[in-house]
Amino acid sequence: MKPKERLDFKKEKIRAFFHTFTVESDKSEVIKETEIEKIEREGLEYVQMRLPIDEITQQKENELKEKIEGNIIKAHIREAKEEDLESVKAIYNRSWLTSKTPFRMIEIDTLNPIFKDPDTVFLIGKLYGQDAAFVILDFEGPNKEYAVIAGLGVIPKYQRKGLGTIMGMAAWNYLKEHFSNIKELRCEVYKNNTVSFNFIKNLGFEEYGTETYRREDFEP
Repeated sequence: MKPKERLDFKKEKIRAFFHTFTVESDKSEVIKETEIEKIEREGLEYVQMRLPIDEITQQKENELKEKIEGNIIKAHIREAKEEDLESVKAIYNRSWLTSKTPFRMIEIDTLNPIFKDPDTVFLIGKLYGQDAAFVILDFEGPNKEYAVIAGLGVIPKYQRKGLGTIMGMAAWNYLKEHFSNIKELRCEVYKNNTVSFNFIKNLGFEEYGTETYRREDFEP
């Protein structure tokens, strides 16, 4: 099967946005040349995770709400407009610097076509007057029955303080309000990013497979 046909989980342009073979020199942990060569040879392995809607019980919702309400963080969530893309860019570029995921800086030209795709939704979390987090939702399947958390980022200052959970809950509330046919939530996590994996797992997601991406999967 040709690489262009392997779009069973993410649309190509969103995959290319969040998965990269490029390593920026200003990242906190610079990847050595031998590691880059290994990535080129073996590809990038991502863990695929899912959460069936029928497993999101009222009890599970209440547990997450209690966790959020017990945190001093009070964020205002809004659906992004085109003029908010500068904020999304800034959050992304700051948040990914501390992650274990291969990273490249982005520009508005990269974000704009994703934002304008009718099957994507951008949500932004504002905290203490500052845009501090975002989540991007993508919809797939013949009837858009699969909601994919295509990306979630929190600026370093507020990481591990509950803001990620708030954004996850905001995404779920948005889906409940606007879509009635969602069967499953999905996401992918880079295999070496244990912090993100544990965060997603604590939200109730379970691992169901892995996918290895190579350079040709990102190129036109």
